[in-house]
Amino acid sequence: MQVPGLGWDALAGEALAWRETRTVGVRWLPLSEEGPGVGVDGDGTPGGTATVLVWMDAGCGYPPHRHLGPEDVLVLQGGYRDEMGEYGAGDHVHYAAGSTHSPCALGKRGDPACVLYATIQVGTEPFESA
Repeated sequence: MQVPGLGWDALAGEALAWRETRTVGVRWLPLSEEGPGVGVDGDGTPGGTATVLVWMDAGCGYPPHRHLGPEDVLVLQGGYRDEMGEYGAGDHVHYAAGSTHSPCALGKRGDPACVLYATIQVGTEPFESA
């Protein structure tokens, strides 16, 4: 599949139809979706599968959430850290069903954004700590 406008220069966000999330500095671009929405922003109907690009401005990230099914992430640009470690361009990370984390892009304002290629199965839900 060819994604119109996608090229390394286009990752700056101008040429792609990024979708905003409820989280400041975090956007996503669906590449494929099957079944119900997977809740990329924690508000979908769980049950589907999606392949998406995720954009996190430096220093920004998702609030804590639980994966209802497995998720695979490939870091295309920049990097992020979460409770499991720190990852940079070229790293692949697998999150098992039931895992929880709160990824945050590395760097400070003005640094390159973190761009991820992710396959999400079943969806996510906000994680409420006890």
